[in-house]
Amino acid sequence: MYTFSNKLRNLSIALMLVGFLGLVYGFLSAPQTVEEAKAMVATAHHGAGHGEEHAEASHHEASASHSEDTHGSGHEAADHSEGHDSSHDEHLLHQLQNKPWAALYVAAFFFFMISLGVLAFYAIQRAAQAGWSPVVFRVMEGITGYLLPGGIIVIVILALSGMHFNHLFIWMDADVVAHDKLIAGKTGFLNVPFFLGRAVFFLSGWTLYRYFSRKFSLAQDVATDISNHKKNFRISAAFLVFYIVTESIMSWDWIMSIDPHWFSTLFGWYVFASMFVTGITVIALITIYLKSKGYLDFVNDSHIHDLGKFMFGVSIFWTYLWFSQFMLIWYSNIPEEVTYFITRIEDYNITFFGMIAMNFLFPLLLLMNSDYKRTNYFIVMAGIVIVLGHYLDVFNMIMPSAVGDQWFIGIPEVGGFLFFLGLFIFIVFTELTKAPLLAKGDPYMGESERFHY
Repeated sequence: MYTFSNKLRNLSIALMLVGFLGLVYGFLSAPQTVEEAKAMVATAHHGAGHGEEHAEASHHEASASHSEDTHGSGHEAADHSEGHDSSHDEHLLHQLQNKPWAALYVAAFFFFMISLGVLAFYAIQRAAQAGWSPVVFRVMEGITGYLLPGGIIVIVILALSGMHFNHLFIWMDADVVAHDKLIAGKTGFLNVPFFLGRAVFFLSGWTLYRYFSRKFSLAQDVATDISNHKKNFRISAAFLVFYIVTESIMSWDWIMSIDPHWFSTLFGWYVFASMFVTGITVIALITIYLKSKGYLDFVNDSHIHDLGKFMFGVSIFWTYLWFSQFMLIWYSNIPEEVTYFITRIEDYNITFFGMIAMNFLFPLLLLMNSDYKRTNYFIVMAGIVIVLGHYLDVFNMIMPSAVGDQWFIGIPEVGGFLFFLGLFIFIVFTELTKAPLLAKGDPYMGESERFHY
C-alpha cells in the first residue's frame, strides 16, 4: 500500500498556495475601466512601443473609416470614427479582463485533460486485454481520480462564463449574437443551457465509467473467478465508443467555440492526441517516481520501454494531425480559416513554434533510440518537456481568441499552472493510498509481471 509522504503532501499544498496567490494577483490587477486598460497597454511588459503601435493602428483604422464615409456628412464620419474607437477600446478592456480568466481556464482544462487522456488509455488496455499493462493499472486509476474534481472546476468556469463573469466565449454575449449573422446561425447549438447540459452529461458519463471500472478492478482482487474482469472488459469497450463521440464534441464546445467563426473537422482528433500523449507521459512519470521510492518493484524496464514507445508514437501521431490541419488550411488560404494560424504565427510566434519543437522534435530525437526508452533519466527529461509543450499547445488553442495579442506568460499564467499542478498531485497521490498498487486479481497479472523483451 502506498503512503502519501508528508514531504510530497506539503509540496502539493505549497504549490496550491503559491498558485492561488498568483491567480488572485491576476484578478486584482485586471483593469476595471477603459482608461485603466489603455494605461496598462502603454506600460505593459511589451514596452511603450507596443502601446504606441496599438494607438497608431487605431488611428489608421479610424482614418480609413473616415475616408470611406466621405460621401456622408462630416458629422456622420466623425460619429463613425468615435464609434470605432469606442468599440476598439471596449474590446481591449475585455481582452485584458480575460487574461486571469484565460490563465485559470487553460490550466484547469490542461490538468483535467491529462486525467481524461489516462482514462481513455486505461479503457483501451482493458478492452484490448493487454498483457503488459496490468502492473500499472492502479497508477492509471489513481490519475483518473482527478477526473471528477477537475471536471467540476472546468464546468464551474464555463458556468461563470455563461453568467457573464468574463468574456471568454463571445457567443454568450447577446449583443454580439445580435450583430453577427454567423454566430446567430449557430444559436441552436451554441446556447448556454444546452452548452452546460452537454458538459454535465459528458462528465457524468466519463465519471460513471471510471467509478464502475475502479469498482470491478478492486472487486477482482478478492474474487474467486474472473467475472469482474469480464464486466470491466465489456464496459470498457462500450465506453470507448461513448468517449470518442463525447470527446470530440467536448473539444468543439470547450475550446473551439471560444472562436466561433473558425472550425476544423480534425480538431477533435487533434485535442485527443494532445491529451492522450500527455496522459501517457504522466503515467510514465508517476510510475518512475513510485519505483524510485521503493514501490512498484514488479515494474521492470520493459514496462517503462513500452510507455516510452507510446510517448514517442503518439507524439508522432499528434504531429501528423497538427500538420494535416495546418497544411490543408494554409494551402487553401481561405480568409475565414487561415486567420486562425496567421494570428498565432504573428502574435504567438514563440509559443507556436516552441510548442512544435517541444512536442515533436524533442521526443523524436530523444525517444527514437530504443535504449533511451529503457532509461528513466531520458523518459523523465522527455516527459517534462512533453508535458510543458502540451500546456503551450492548450495555451495556443485558447489564448489568441480570448486575449488577442495582449498575452504574456506572467504571474497569473504561472500561478494557474502551479495551483492545478499542486491540486493534481494532492488528489492523485491521495487516491493511490486507497488501494494496493498491485491489481493482483487481474487474470493477466502473471503475464504482466513476467513481461520482458
